[in-house]
Amino acid sequence: MSQLASIAADGSDPRFHLHEREKIDVYAGGASTAIRPQHRRLHDSSVTFEEYYYYAQQTRAEEEANTQRETGILSVIFPSKKDVGVQQTSDNVHKDASAINYSKETDRMTITDEEWLNASRALRTASRGAIFYLITTDILGPFGLPYAFASMGWGPGIALFTVFAGLAGYSGYLLWHAFCGLDSYYYPVRSFGDLGFRLYGPWLRYLFNILQGIQLVLNVGLIVISNGEALSQAAQFKLCYIICCMIWAVVGFALGQVRTLQKFGWLANAAVWLNLMCMFVTMGGASHYPPNYSGASQAAGKNIGDGSSVAPVNGVYPPVMTTGGLPKSPTFAGTVSGAMQAVFAYGGSMIFPEFMAEMKRPKDFLTAMWSAQTFIYVVYMFYGLFMYGYQGQYVINPSYLGISNYVVQTIGNVFAMIGAMIAAALYGNIGVKVIYNNILVEFFHFPPLTNRAGKILWIALIPIYWAIAFCIAAGIPNFSGITSVVAAFCILQFTYTFPPMLATYFWIKKAALQDGEGFDPVTGHSIRHDRGLRRIVRGFLAQKPKYLLFSTFNIFYFLGALALAGLGAYSSITILRDSYASGATTSFTCHSPLDG
Repeated sequence: MSQLASIAADGSDPRFHLHEREKIDVYAGGASTAIRPQHRRLHDSSVTFEEYYYYAQQTRAEEEANTQRETGILSVIFPSKKDVGVQQTSDNVHKDASAINYSKETDRMTITDEEWLNASRALRTASRGAIFYLITTDILGPFGLPYAFASMGWGPGIALFTVFAGLAGYSGYLLWHAFCGLDSYYYPVRSFGDLGFRLYGPWLRYLFNILQGIQLVLNVGLIVISNGEALSQAAQFKLCYIICCMIWAVVGFALGQVRTLQKFGWLANAAVWLNLMCMFVTMGGASHYPPNYSGASQAAGKNIGDGSSVAPVNGVYPPVMTTGGLPKSPTFAGTVSGAMQAVFAYGGSMIFPEFMAEMKRPKDFLTAMWSAQTFIYVVYMFYGLFMYGYQGQYVINPSYLGISNYVVQTIGNVFAMIGAMIAAALYGNIGVKVIYNNILVEFFHFPPLTNRAGKILWIALIPIYWAIAFCIAAGIPNFSGITSVVAAFCILQFTYTFPPMLATYFWIKKAALQDGEGFDPVTGHSIRHDRGLRRIVRGFLAQKPKYLLFSTFNIFYFLGALALAGLGAYSSITILRDSYASGATTSFTCHSPLDG
C-alpha cells in the first residue's frame, strides 16, 4: 500500500510532530472538537488551504487503496459498461445524505461523516474511457479549423494550432494538479469556480462562474444556430430559417434531461464517431465538387481584405486561393479572428474540473486528457488542412456547410446535426449545474440535484436554459464573429490564462508548508508560522526545481495568454461591428444566411 494509504489509515499527516500525531489518535477515538465539513456553510471562507489539502490527501489515499486502476489503451477507447463507481461504506449509515437538502444548515447538522462521504462517493461514477469521449465530444474545433487556416494561411495556421495543442495539454496537466490537491470526499470540487475559491477567495469564484455560465450558454446557442443552418440547407431553404433553429432548441429540451456524465459517456462515444463520419463525408465532397458559392457571404474570404476574394465578377466567382503565409489584409482583425477559431478547438478545459469531479479515480484523468488532446490534434489538423487545400477562401464556419453537392451536403449535415446536439446537451448539462449549484442552491436554498425535488426542478430548468441560449444566439448576425467572442473572452481564459495562475499558487501554498505546520483535525485549526507576502515568496522559492521551473514559465504563460485574449476581443468585436454596419444580419429571419 502506498505511503498516502498508510497516512489515511492512521489518520495522521507526516508534517505533524509526534505530539500532534497523538492528538489525531484521540480524534480517531471520537474526541474531536473540530467543526465537521458537512456542518459548515456552503463555500465557507474560513476553511483554510491546509484543511482542503489534508482531506485531499486522505481521499487520494483511499482511491489508491480501494479503487482499481484502469490500465491499457483499449480501456480508453472501449470503456466498460460494468463500471459501478466508487464503492460505498455501509457501516454507521442510516440515511442517504444525497437526498437531504444540504443547502439548509439545519439539515446538514443531522448528517454523519459516513453519510456525507457516501453521498460524495455516489457521484463518482465516470471512467477514464467515458472522459476521453466527453472531452472529444465537447471540443467543437474540427469544423471551425478550416476557417482558421483560411484566415491565417498554411504556415502560421499549422504553427499556431501546434502551439495551442501543446499548451492546452499542459493546461490540463496544471488543472489536474490543482484538483487532486484540493478535492476530497469531505470537500468535493464541483467546478472551475471551486478551484478559484479555495486558492484566491470568493471574488475569483464569482468571476469563473460568470464567464463559465456565459461560455456554456453561448456554446449551446451556437450549436442550435449551426444546426439550424444545416437543417435549412438540407430542406433546400424551403423551411423558415428561424424555425429550423427553433426545432433544435425543442430537441434540446428532451436530450437535456440526461443528468449524469457517466450516462453521457456512451452518447459522447456515438458523437465522436458521428463527427468522424461527417468529416470523411465533407472531405469527400470538397475533393469532388466546387465550394458552396451561395454561402460566400459567410466564408472566410469575406473577413479577409475587402472581401473581393469571394465576390463574383460578371457572375463568375474568383478561383480557390491558398497562401503560405498570412493572407493580405488591410486590418489584423480577420487574421486574429481566425486564430480564435483554432483556440475554439480546445475549449473543453473549462469543464475539466466537472469531469474530474465525477470520476471514480481522478488520477486517471491525465491519461484520458492526453489521449483526447492527441486525437484532437492529429485528426483535426488533417481535416483542417485538407478542407483549406480544396476550398481555400471559400471555407465556411462550420465547414460542413460549404459543400455544394446536395446529396453529399445532406449526408454530412445529418451526421453533424446529431453529433452537435449531443455536444450541446453536454454543454447544457454542465451549464444548468453551474447555475443551479452556484446560484439556486447557495442563495435560494434549492434542494440538491440528487434529491427528488431537485430532479423535478432539473426537468423544469432545461427548457428555460435552452430557450435563453436560442434567443441569445439567434440575435447574433455573424457565426464566426460570435465564436471569436466566445473564444477570446471565455475559452482562451479557461484554457490558457486561468490554469497557470491556479497551479502556480497551489504549488506555492503547498511548498510553504513547513514542519509543524498544517491542519489539526482535533481542534479544526490550521497551524502557520508566517503569513502574507513573506509566506508567498518563501513558498515560491521553496518549490522543488521542477515546479519552480514550471511556476516561472507559468508567469510568462499567463501574461501571454492575457495579451492574446485582448487581441482576440478586439478583432471579434470589430468583425461583429462591421457585420451590423453592413446590414448582413441573420437575426430572427426566415432567410437562411447560406442562401446567397
